[in-house]
Amino acid sequence: METGPALFAGVVFALFGGGLLAWTVVRVRRHQPVAQGVSPVASATLAGLVSLIALIIGTWCFTRL
Repeated sequence: METGPALFAGVVFALFGGGLLAWTVVRVRRHQPVAQGVSPVASATLAGLVSLIALIIGTWCFTRL
């Protein structure tokens, strides 16, 4: 990967993953639903997994610099 696109992609994935993880943690701690009309456990688990995957992809992009 070239440096510019790898840096941009890494920042985007890291910000999205970190933001989603923080939002999910805040919603779970306040006992509020993460997604409307879905099981609280399932929605929190799925949101947590997606955020961790985004953080892993962002880290992978940063290793390509």
